Amino acid sequence: MDLVVSILYALIFLLTIISINLFRRSPHKNLPPGPRPWPLLGNLPAIFTSKTPAHLTFANLARTHGGLMLLWFGHKPVVFVSNKAAATEVLKTHDRALSGRHIPASFHFPEKPQTSLVWSDCDAYWKQVRRVLRTEVFSPTMLRAQEGVREEKVRELVEFVRSKEGEAVTIRPVVFGTILNVLGNAVFSRDLYDLGGRGDVVGLELLIRELLVIGATPDLADYYKILDGLKKEALVRLDKVDKLWEPIVEERKRERKLNDNNVAECMDMLDVLLDNNYNDAEINNIFLNMIVDACNVQETFGPGSESSSATAEWVMSELIKNPTVLARLRQELDNEFGHSKVTGSHRLAKLPYLSAVIKEAMRLHPAIPFMLPHKAVETCQVLGYTIPKGFQVQLNAYAIGRDPEAWPEPNTFRPERFLESDIDYQGNHFELVPFGAGRRICPGLPLAMKNTPLIVSTLVHEFDWSLSDGTPPEKLEMNEQLSIALTKDPPLCLIPKVRVIS
Repeated sequence: MDLVVSILYALIFLLTIISINLFRRSPHKNLPPGPRPWPLLGNLPAIFTSKTPAHLTFANLARTHGGLMLLWFGHKPVVFVSNKAAATEVLKTHDRALSGRHIPASFHFPEKPQTSLVWSDCDAYWKQVRRVLRTEVFSPTMLRAQEGVREEKVRELVEFVRSKEGEAVTIRPVVFGTILNVLGNAVFSRDLYDLGGRGDVVGLELLIRELLVIGATPDLADYYKILDGLKKEALVRLDKVDKLWEPIVEERKRERKLNDNNVAECMDMLDVLLDNNYNDAEINNIFLNMIVDACNVQETFGPGSESSSATAEWVMSELIKNPTVLARLRQELDNEFGHSKVTGSHRLAKLPYLSAVIKEAMRLHPAIPFMLPHKAVETCQVLGYTIPKGFQVQLNAYAIGRDPEAWPEPNTFRPERFLESDIDYQGNHFELVPFGAGRRICPGLPLAMKNTPLIVSTLVHEFDWSLSDGTPPEKLEMNEQLSIALTKDPPLCLIPKVRVIS
């Protein structure tokens, strides 16, 4: 027994010495500053024992160590980007060098074809897919063609809320279901959620949430390769989603064959992918796999529905908490639409205060505070520090949005600041990056820019709202919870009263 204990102590001592040497004798010089790591564990103890959500923990560390900060997750280096200056360097100056992707262990499947746009390298396939998304799926023409469908789904949301007049309505789930149906119709021309009754129509919502929870859960296999982590859990659910997609795609192919490939005037994403005849049959098959391959649930349905519903909840929360802002926004909407329902994305795009309110809510409460992790594909110098090839780079959009050097009164909700500037969230201004920027900017941004203003303006224009527990608006708690997305804790629960809108 004594011999076993002695061997264990010796092994621990040896591993500790090796770990210390790994940290202290790194071949790389002039790395970004950061807190001193523990042997073997790196900075994980400080992170996992923190009493604040992760986005706040890393933002607080950045206040001490700087906007470009190095942390060690086990033996794995991660560079955090937490202010405008660092974000500009990473997303603009060194965009190409830092455009690689770190694939989490829970979603790394060598046995599955890598057709995921999110996790692909910036290679020829990635460029081809991005081109199709930009010029076909999310093109201005396609978005205009699908405007009627978006408005129809939002009218269904209105009818549901009307049926609950005088009752408590939790905002995020009903917006989530609406966005899920908007996306379902954009991709497959079918609803995926029944607001008024059955809820999840095809069994997709639960799988999406489970996959997103897995993706948001810290996985030790990312830091210690010997562990299996959450990969098996993810793979089981991905296979289930495959089984949901396949009959939908096969049914559409049969319909097109019967109609001699003549499609409706308003095509969906599936029609676009099936209708594009590429010379390279293998690439054409990959485009089809974009729909069938369950990995893309995260890209199309997951963040799309979860982030948009979280954004709508934060916008409504800030409006309830700030009645003067709500009154000004409502006046702008009344001036534009009178007693009519909200219609026309081109009309919404001309409303500066609506745009300012949404921007300010996304600045303070980015739905996805951590952008998907980048990876250095080559060594580069950022703000005078070295980021070696292979290092992971993580943007904290929450910290960037509250950078005091970029934002006066960074913790104050003041939409008027955007009436005084031309700052937008389309990747041109690096103090506001809720959708990322550069090569890795969110491909679904054009659709999100249509959905959120339509939903928020409709809820504000057609209903008066009060807090369900009778709390005065200015006392509304704005606590945050980070799981799948950055959401309000507790969820926003309001009582609607129908306004006189014909």
